[in-house]
Amino acid sequence: MAINNNKGRKPNSPQGPGKGKPRNSTSWILYLLLALVLGQALFYFGGSQAEEISWTRFRNSMLGSGDVERITVVNKEQAEVYLTPEALTQSKYAEVDSSASGPHFVFNIGSVENFSDAIDRAQEQREDQPPIEVTYESRTDWLGTALSWMLPIIIIVAIWIFIMRRMRPGGMGGGGGNIFDIGKSKAKLFQKGQSDVTFKDVAGLEEGKGEVKEVVDFLKNPNRYTKLGAKIPKGVLLVGPPGTGKTLLARAVAGQAEVPFYSISGSEFVEMFVGVGASRVRDLFKKAKENSPSIIFIDEIDAIGRSRGKNAALQSNDERENTLNQILTEMDGFGTNTGVIVMAATNRGDVLDRALLRPGRFDRQIYLELPTKTERRAILEVHAKPLRLAEDINLDTLSAQTPGFSGADIANLCNEAALIAARRDKEQVEMKDFYDATDRIIAGLEKKSKIISKGEKNIIAHHEAGHATASWYLKHADNLLKVSVVPRGRSLGAAWYLPQEHVIYTKDQFIDRICAALGGRAAEEIMFGKVSSGALDDLEKVTKQAYTMVAYYGLSKEIGNVSFYDSTGRNEQSFQKPYSEATAQRIDEEVSRLVENAYQRTLDILTEHRSELEELAQLLLKKEVAFKKDLEAIFGERPQEIEA
Repeated sequence: MAINNNKGRKPNSPQGPGKGKPRNSTSWILYLLLALVLGQALFYFGGSQAEEISWTRFRNSMLGSGDVERITVVNKEQAEVYLTPEALTQSKYAEVDSSASGPHFVFNIGSVENFSDAIDRAQEQREDQPPIEVTYESRTDWLGTALSWMLPIIIIVAIWIFIMRRMRPGGMGGGGGNIFDIGKSKAKLFQKGQSDVTFKDVAGLEEGKGEVKEVVDFLKNPNRYTKLGAKIPKGVLLVGPPGTGKTLLARAVAGQAEVPFYSISGSEFVEMFVGVGASRVRDLFKKAKENSPSIIFIDEIDAIGRSRGKNAALQSNDERENTLNQILTEMDGFGTNTGVIVMAATNRGDVLDRALLRPGRFDRQIYLELPTKTERRAILEVHAKPLRLAEDINLDTLSAQTPGFSGADIANLCNEAALIAARRDKEQVEMKDFYDATDRIIAGLEKKSKIISKGEKNIIAHHEAGHATASWYLKHADNLLKVSVVPRGRSLGAAWYLPQEHVIYTKDQFIDRICAALGGRAAEEIMFGKVSSGALDDLEKVTKQAYTMVAYYGLSKEIGNVSFYDSTGRNEQSFQKPYSEATAQRIDEEVSRLVENAYQRTLDILTEHRSELEELAQLLLKKEVAFKKDLEAIFGERPQEIEA
C-alpha cells in the first residue's frame, strides 16, 4: 500500500517539503550566461552586415573603377570598404543596401605593406579622380575578451551546481539536502493521521497484535505502567516468514501510536563511503529523541544486523559492523534513550547478532508464523471485503484449501480471483474463480498450447494416476482433491491435496508421504516396465524428506536419537559438517535404505490396485482432469479417515 507522506500537511508547516523556506534557486547563473551570449551576438550581428569579399574582387572590380570612397584598416588585419554614393546606384552593387552608411564590404588584407603598395599603385593610375582615404584603427572587443576567460568558468560552475542539485534527495527540484547531507538519515517521518492502516486491517495475528498494542498503550498512557515501576520496552523485533504481516503490523503501529514514527530500511544505512552508516544511525536517533516519545522502525534489519565475524582479516569492509555497533550503542549504551522505541522486522532472525537480541535492546521478539485455518479465514474476510462476491463463496472452504498460504499469498489469491472473473466478463467473483486462482498460484499458469506427444501424455496420465492411487490407499496421506494432466508452470501434470495441519509428525506419517510421492515413478515401472525423467521433482522432495528424518529428527534406529540440525545457522558458514565421514556414510546408507523400502511398498500397493490405476489413467486421457467424485467412483470411499 502506497502511503502519501504529505497527507495532512500545510504548505508552510514544519513537516512540509520546504519547511516554510523559499527554494534556493540557482537559475540566475543560467540566465546570466544566456545574456552574455546574446550580448556577444548583438555586438557582432547587430546593425548592418557587410559582405566579406576576396582581395582579388576588391582589386579588379572596385579599386580600379573608382567605386571606393574610403578604406578603414582594423587591427592591421581586416579592411572595411566604403563605396561612393554614385557606385551604390550601380546594378552590380544591387545586393548592397544603399541607405546603409557602411562599411559595405570587408576583406582580409594579409600583409600591411603589400596592401599599402597596391593602394599607392592604384592611386597613380587614377590621377584624374579624388584619392582614396585610407585610415588605420585599433579596436578592442571587450565583451569577447571577457567571455574568453569568463565563459569556461561560468560553464564549470553551472555544471557543478547542476550536479549538486541532482545529488539532492528527490533529484532536480527536490528540496533540501545536498552531497554534504550524505550522513543524514533517510528515514520517512509519519505524523499522526498520515498512515491509514489500523489494527483492524491486521487479521490473523492476534498474539502479535496484543504484544504491539501494549507498546502503543504504553506511549499513550505511560503513568499506567510507570506507577508500578515498569519500564517501557526499548525494542520489539518481528520475526517470521515472508508475507506473514511484519511490515503491515508496523504500519498499523504508525497509524495508531499517535507519536512520530520513523520508517527506514536496513539497506539505507550502508553506502560506499566509510562512516556513513554510523552517521545516519546517530542522526536518526537524534531526531527521534528530539521528538520523543517516538518510534523507529527498521525494516529488513538483517542487512546491517548480521552476526559479526570473528576473523576481521577476512573482511574487506567492516562498514556494516560499524553501523551495527552504532545501533547497539544508541539502543543501550552510556547515553540515555528515553522515550524512543525501536521496532524491526526480518525473516532471517537466525543470522542476527546475539548482542542485538539481548534484553535491553530488543526486549521483545515476536514470532509471526504462517496462519492457521482460523487465521486464514480472518485474513480472507479482510481481503475479500472490497470484492463483489457471488452467493456461492464459502470462506471456510477457501481457508481449508489454502494451507501454507501467508497473508500476502491470500491477498494475491483474492486479487487473482477478481482478475480471472473480470477476464471472463462476470459481474461477481464466484467460487470457481477462486479455485482457478488457487491452481494458478500453486501450480502456475495453465499452458494449453504446450505440444505433448500421444506417448508422452500416456506416460504422464499413468504417472499422475499412480500418485492418486497410492495416496488413496495410504493411511496417513493427505486428502486428494483432484488430478490433472494439463501442463502448468514447469509441471506436466499435478495432483492436488488438502494437507492436514499437524503440529508434529510421526515416522509413519513421513513414510506415507514418501510413498505417495514415489507413486508416479512406481506406476511407470509397473505399466511400462521402465521409468522416465518425469519424477525429478518427486525424487528431490523424497530425498530431502528422508535426510530430514534421519539427520534432523532422529527417526532412524541406525543413526539413533541424535540431530545435526543447527538452529543458529552458523554451520552454513562453516567448511566442515557437524559429523564425521563415517557418520555421513551411515546417513547416506540409511536414507537410501529408507527410500528403497518405501518404493517397494508403493510398488506392492499399485500392483494390488492396478485395475483402478489403469481406469483412472484412461479417464485422465479422456477428460484431462479428475475430481474427487470421479476418484470415489473408481476407488470407492477411502478405507480410513485421516487422523487429525
